[in-house]
Parts: sequence; structure tokens; C-alpha cells
Amino acid sequence: MSWEKIYEERKMTACEAVNLINSGDKVVFGHCISEPTGLIDAMVANHDAYRNVEITHMVSLGKGEYTRPEYKDNFKFKGIFCGAGTRKCVAEGYGDFIPVYFSDVPVWMRNGLLDVDVCMVMLSPPDKRGYCNIGIESGYTYQAIKSAKKVLAQINSNVPVSFGDTFVHVSEIDAFVEMDMPLAELQPPAIDDVETAIGRYCASLIEDGSTLQLGIGAIPDAVLSELKDRKHLGIHSEMISDGVVDLVEAGVIDCTAKTLHKDKIIVTFLMGTKRLYDFADRNPIIELRTVDYVNNPSVIAKNNRMVSINSALQVDFMGQVVSCTIGTRQFSGVGGQVDFVRGAAMAEDGKGISIIAMPSITTKKDGTIISKIRPYIDHGAAVTTNRYDVDYIITEYGIARLKGKTIQERAKALIDIAHPTVRGELADEFEQRFNRSY
Repeated sequence: MSWEKIYEERKMTACEAVNLINSGDKVVFGHCISEPTGLIDAMVANHDAYRNVEITHMVSLGKGEYTRPEYKDNFKFKGIFCGAGTRKCVAEGYGDFIPVYFSDVPVWMRNGLLDVDVCMVMLSPPDKRGYCNIGIESGYTYQAIKSAKKVLAQINSNVPVSFGDTFVHVSEIDAFVEMDMPLAELQPPAIDDVETAIGRYCASLIEDGSTLQLGIGAIPDAVLSELKDRKHLGIHSEMISDGVVDLVEAGVIDCTAKTLHKDKIIVTFLMGTKRLYDFADRNPIIELRTVDYVNNPSVIAKNNRMVSINSALQVDFMGQVVSCTIGTRQFSGVGGQVDFVRGAAMAEDGKGISIIAMPSITTKKDGTIISKIRPYIDHGAAVTTNRYDVDYIITEYGIARLKGKTIQERAKALIDIAHPTVRGELADEFEQRFNRSY
């Protein structure tokens, strides 16, 4: 049977497609921008047809209506990441969270630890050979398609065609729903003086020819803005956003000095604006690979001068980094932070470094200042990067290198880059804890 006939026979409406979901099914959404919002809306509208459908996904920019309490008998969120649309159901107990490294998710799908009855994904229209393209996320979505018993695809002509682990033949799809809509966009954040200072400190550690791993947000963008005078930078990262496009177009990022995948930007997903998605479309410099490869520490370590930059919610005197919980409350997920911290440390040229960068304080709604550098992590908080792996901590007040330092030396170095208004309090805590003057 030709691919054209397969496609026509399996083409249906969104309402028809979601009727392929059965009560008790384990449903995985495409990650991040590849989340098929049209199909999800149809599934939620059809909620009365389901009981105990488990929903699993990582980052979502959608509304998360399946987590509303009135649907708790229909859907159960069992997330591998918490975001704005899903935190409440986990906090209130009718949703739940699975601790897992992002890099382990495809492995869990292959070995059955994470069952996938139905994968719902957004794809490009098929090409002349019958291949659709994931376009914007290969991380676990590619494996979810391979592992699922049923695949429901929202076909969207706005999805770019990218190279790597991205092509899916129509014969692998059970339902095609043609539904064009603009891709979700995350606009570049405004960068303030604090983030500018942090970006400058981070950039001071980055040499020409370095390979970078960056997250998303004001701090990564601030770092990139401070690198305009560098040469031959490369990217091996879980994701990229619009800031990378600026440096590619300026000739700063050309990947020519990379020791792994020379001349290529290697990522698992894209998250930014239409400018980024248009840049990635059929662009041979970009390859999307699955996260079990990209975030594998032994793969990361093959990049000379590897620099990993991630963020944190708090760091204690010992160097324990908390990045995904606020006390007992699940806030996000581990992502690739630990994998890149370890991969950079293992870099074969011995020049890899990992940076945890964060503002020194956060301010609550009532104006209360909370230091992110603390004597102890909050009760119930989960350590993301442990004290044995941590390397550099950077705030707007400077750089503290913790590797090779004793606990007391670490505490002093961290107090020195804390916000001035809390240093006295932290120094008092130091003296009580270690029975010696600061």
C-alpha cells in the first residue's frame, strides 16, 4: 500500500482520533512545543468517555485542563516535570510526580518502566517519501512514537523540518488530524542589571572554542549577550532558544572547534519564537537527537572545553543545589542539570566546567527578601546537584568555586557572593555552626 493511501485511510477529525483512547490507557504527550494542543483540547472535551487515563509529559506550555479537580476521575496526571499548569494538582494530591532524569525517559520507555499506550504528538505534513517530521523536539518524543501502541498525530504545516532523530513514516501513525495553528512561542525575557552582572561573570569563564550547554531564560540570554567577542563557540545542549540564533548569525557560534559533531549544533528540543523555528527549518547546522544520547555524561565529556550553565532555587553552605522543589512543593523537574554537571567534569581534555548561576535573592509578594544562599536547604527540599558534583556558583556579586574546598571554605566563599543585606546573618550562622569566627 502506498504511503498516500495509508495517510488518507487514517486521516480523521480530532474527535474521532481521541476516541482511540481507552479508559486506563497511559497517554504521553509530545514534549514542549511538540505538544498537540488541538488533540488535547478534543480529549478534554471527550472526558466523559474515560476513566483513569494517565497523562505523562515533561515541559508543557498548554492550559493543563486535564488536571482540573473536576476531571480527577477521568484523568490522572503522573508528570515527569511540573509547570504552571500542573503544579496545583500535584501539590493537592490528585496528581503525582515521577522523579527521573530527562535522559532516562527514552530508556524507561524502551524497557517498559514507563508504558506508552498512546502517544499524542504534533508533526509536519508528510514529504514526498511519506515521512513526517517532529521538527522541534526529539528528546523523548521520538522514542514515545516508537514505543507507543497507538500514535495520534496533529499535522501542522507550521512545524519545521529539522535533521537528526526527527523523521517518522506515515505507516507508524494510527491517526492523522490536519490542524494548522501557530506554534507556541516563548518570548525572550527582559534582562535586568542583576542578570547582566551574572551573565558577565559566567562569560568570564568561557574561552574561545568552548562548547556550551545553556537553559532558557534571562540568565542564559544574558550570558550569550556577553559572548559577542568570542570565536568558534559550539553548542551541545538539551535545548536552545533565540539567543543562539543571534550568535550564529554574528559568526560567534560556528561549531568549527567542536571535538564531537564538528560543525553541528546538537540539541534535543527548541523553545523560543517563530524566528528560532524558522532558523531551524531545513538548516543543516542543527541536529535534534534523542535525550538519552545528548544528555549522556559520557557523550557530553567528548566535547573539549565543555561549559555547562544551569540555575538553582537555593544553595546551602555545603554546596547542595536545589533546583526543582520549594520545600516540599514540586516546582519543576531535574531536566539535564546533573547530567551536564557530571559530563562537563568528565570532559576528556580536563577543561570542562559547570556553573550554577542564580540571583542572590528572591523577593516574595509581601516584599520579604529570601536569600538563595542558605545555611541549610529548606525542610522537605530535594537536592538536585549534590555537594560532590558542584563546581562553580555564580551570583550578581561574584564567582565561588566550590570544588576542592572544605565545607567551611565553601560556606565562606558562598557568603562572599550572597546579597549584602543577608551576609551578616549568614556570617552569624557560620559562626554558630562551625564554632569559629567568620
